[in-house]
Formats: sequence, C-alpha cells, structure tokens
Amino acid sequence: MPRVLDGVRVIELATWGFVPSAGVALADWGAEVIKVEHPAHGDPMRGLVSAALTPPGQQPVSFMFQTFSRNKASVGIDLSTEAGREVLYRLVASADVFLTNYLTPVRRKLRVDVDDLAQIKPGLVYARGSGLGPRGEEADTGGFDLASYWSRGGVAYVSTPDGADYPPPMPGAAFGDLQSGLYAAGGVAAALFARERTGAAQVVDISLLGSAVWGTAPHIAASSLFDFDAMPRGDHQSAHNPLSNTYRTRDGRFVALVMLESDRFWAPLMELIGRVDLAVDERFADSAARSANSAACIAELDAVFAARRADEWCEILGRQRGVWALVQSPRETGCDPQVLANSYVRSMELNADSELTVAMPPVQFNEDQPRPRPAPELGADTDRVLLDLGYDWDQLVELKVAGAIT
Repeated sequence: MPRVLDGVRVIELATWGFVPSAGVALADWGAEVIKVEHPAHGDPMRGLVSAALTPPGQQPVSFMFQTFSRNKASVGIDLSTEAGREVLYRLVASADVFLTNYLTPVRRKLRVDVDDLAQIKPGLVYARGSGLGPRGEEADTGGFDLASYWSRGGVAYVSTPDGADYPPPMPGAAFGDLQSGLYAAGGVAAALFARERTGAAQVVDISLLGSAVWGTAPHIAASSLFDFDAMPRGDHQSAHNPLSNTYRTRDGRFVALVMLESDRFWAPLMELIGRVDLAVDERFADSAARSANSAACIAELDAVFAARRADEWCEILGRQRGVWALVQSPRETGCDPQVLANSYVRSMELNADSELTVAMPPVQFNEDQPRPRPAPELGADTDRVLLDLGYDWDQLVELKVAGAIT
C-alpha cells in the first residue's frame, strides 16, 4: 500500500535522539531517509549499549540506536573534506528534506546552513532541531531533553509532588526527545504540503524547550492570570472529585478512575461494586457533596479498592461505562491487547536469533502501519546510494582512499 510520503527523500545529518526520532517517523510514513554519518565513529547513539541489562553470554544490543534509526539507510561521509562535502551536496540536490540538529556555528563551518543548501536545491525543506530555539542569546547553546525539555521547560516542576526532596527523574530515556521528534516530523509534513501548494522553500524549527512549553501550556496560561508558579497539582488525598483519582488494589497494583461527570457514574458504580450504601449516603449524594467531603469519600474508596485484586477490578470496571485504566509497566503496555491490535508496537527481527519490540509512530494513515527494518550498519548504504547518484566505481574508490566516504 502506498504511504503518504512515498517518493520523498530525506537527508538526515543528526545525532542522538531528538531529530533522528523525527527521521524514524518520516521513514515509517514512507519517506526514504538517508542518515549521513562520520565514516569513522558515526552517530554516538550507536555506542549507547547497556551491558548491565544484557544476559551473560549474549551480545549487547543497542536498542536505543535501533529505536532512533531503524528504517533508514546509512552513508558515511567526512564533511570536513571538500570531496565529502561535494558528495553531500549531490545528495541534497536529489532530496526534498534536510534534517539536522547541528547548531549554527557547526552548520556554517561545514557549509551546510540554510543559504548553502538553498543554492544546491531550491525548494528544499530545511528542518533544524535545537535545545533552546533558533533565536535569543542562547540559540547556539547545546541541549539534551533532561535539561532543555524536562528541567527548563517546567515539566519536572509540575511533576514534582509538594514536599519532595528532589524532582523525579524523567519517566524514561529520551522522553522529551521522542515527543519533540514527532512534532518535528509533523512540521516537515506541513512544510512539504506548503511547498506543494506554493512552490516555496520552508525552514522548519523545533526545539526541546518549545516542545515543553507546549506540554505545559495550561500551567503557563493559568500562571499568567493568577499569583502562582503552576496550577495546583493536588494528590491522592485532596482530589475534589473522588472518581477522578487513583486507588491501590489488594495486590499492590493501581487503578485510575477518570469519571469527570461523577454524578452520572457514582450511583451505578456503587451499585456495581456492592456499596449501595455509599450511593445513598448524604455526604456523597452529588458532586458538590463529594467534593465537600472528599477526604471521607476517598477513604471509603481506598478501603473498597484495597479489598480486591487488580484482575478482579479489571473485570468489574469493564462492566460499566466510566473511563478507567490499570496502571501498567512499559512491559505490560507492550503486550496490551489494544496496543497490539492497533500495531502501536511491532516486532523487528535483528538477526536469526533475536527480535526487538519497537514503538511505532502513533499517527497512522489508512489504518496502515509498516513493518520496521533494523537500523543500518555504519556506511552500509554508501555504495548503493552514491552509485544511484551517478558515481562510478572508480570514483567511489578514489573517495574512499581520500577518506571522504566509507
């Protein structure tokens, strides 16, 4: 089945997680993504291997690199050489999109900035990702998501319980990178659409900081009106709506209820769980009463949920219409029947002996989700891609001897 970006060629000159994750999304949507790497060391993400997580006797797998560079081709080019730069220029001349996270001083030094490539390919969509945005005194400051997204962007602040000694760590590796990378992929798709309509080149900017600002938008809006740093976050004990809260089960699991129209769900839920007495209790008669007596209501529900195991609650709650969810581990999420039914994860064969489960972009077209291919070895596609550009074997040998390509 044709995909929405079939026929689009993307040149990716980027490292680590943020911008390469945009390349993965574009590749899954049908684009041909050619990752340009230094011939000797490549993307440093290749070396990010957790030996501590590898069983004895097994080769470590760079699951991080597989996550951020599957479905791509790899071409090894030394851009510090004139010959290597000319190879890149020929690649760009064949492309629709240039994707990079190199900061302005490096782009200028390598002569791959917007103006440089616009001369090579008029109409090029030039997408650049940064930590702190393209303007301002700190525009050329590097960034990682722990700093630019999680910390400076306010996400850690609004995730920190009152009275905690420290902010919590990010929920997972590259948490901000992945959110921001999908925004970048969406920006590229919009730019391609605009170019199709107008013929004009587009420069797309995405930053980790800007992504965090978007994610904390309600807090920023409210804090501009009221004298506080962020919206009150509350906790389990202070929820004004006890049916929008999380409860511990007998076996130490947690069930989240999100029944915002609590008057609609309160009495039927109490009847279902065998606590009709709570449905007719004057303290909990309606949403206003439950809010006024929330501590007592939550205490009752704490005792109710603590009396049954999580699997029992899943069966019971599945018989009513209010929204709820079991708090799952990533391992459980990867096996969730709804996740599997919608191909939100897919299995990718690395070799004859091992498979890796990878997350797919959450945006689907025509209910289609492609099968992922493993990330390429460094420079694995150099010969094929350059031969397709019109180089002959003698020229490739000459470039390799000069160290311009691998």
